[in-house]
Amino acid sequence: MTFRGGGPLDTSNVSGGGGGRGKLAVGGGAGLIIVIVAALFGFDPGVLGLGSDGSSTSTSSSQDQSAIDEQIQGCTIEKANEDTVCRIVATTNSLDAVWADIMPGYQPPQTKIFEGSVDTACGPATSDVGPFYCPGDQTAYFDPSFFDVLTDRLGGGDGPLAQEYVVAHEYGHHIEYLTGALQKGQRQGAAGPTSGSVRIELQADCLAGVWAFHADKGPDAMLEPLTQQQINDVIQTAKAIGDDAIQGDSSNPEGWTHGSSDQRVRWFNVGYGSGDPNSCDTFAAGSL
Repeated sequence: MTFRGGGPLDTSNVSGGGGGRGKLAVGGGAGLIIVIVAALFGFDPGVLGLGSDGSSTSTSSSQDQSAIDEQIQGCTIEKANEDTVCRIVATTNSLDAVWADIMPGYQPPQTKIFEGSVDTACGPATSDVGPFYCPGDQTAYFDPSFFDVLTDRLGGGDGPLAQEYVVAHEYGHHIEYLTGALQKGQRQGAAGPTSGSVRIELQADCLAGVWAFHADKGPDAMLEPLTQQQINDVIQTAKAIGDDAIQGDSSNPEGWTHGSSDQRVRWFNVGYGSGDPNSCDTFAAGSL
């Protein structure tokens, strides 16, 4: 169990998505990373054509979307401890509460939970893209099936906090949008070991750690006290989605967009150890 208490969740900023324009050619592994970066950097993922072997023609019908919306509206804290969709919703509630408390002027993003494909202000995307944040519509997008890919194919942790870390990471990109760090990163390159993209992604990991530091503290905290095993699940996940892990090669950092496994773990720990968003300034760091 991760969430404490009971009762309904706030679903005002969460909706079901899907029914996107259909085909988006993306590959696995590094291709998945590239498409996410394309979304973050304002490109249309639909024009990338990252390999026909990864093409997807899956779409979500209006019936699918209605079913997701119905599931979202029925989410409770109790269900969040068992159900992936409700866990995403509960995590957004916790994130909004934490960031509203520690960030003056915080404005929450929208969250869209979809199956198959979805239209965004950054272009169409399919489930192959994985979770992403689109600054064009200030929305974080999640297909719950990604969490199976995360554990079964990528080797990430299978605990609930590992999933919550992924949601918190995408919210981190929204924080970066609000502070201007995302825009700054856009001006500093989309690939390379010290690129703007890598700095953006590592900062989002750090901001996810900041959330984790605060999420189980205080009388209104939504999370039960975090255990070392839960943190280990997050670390396992951060390692699994490092550029070197996904590419299976650490010898070509010029192609990195998210940072190495060790870097992703390090920056999550920086945020989790301090609880201070100011500690997450990857643009000022002499070494990533």
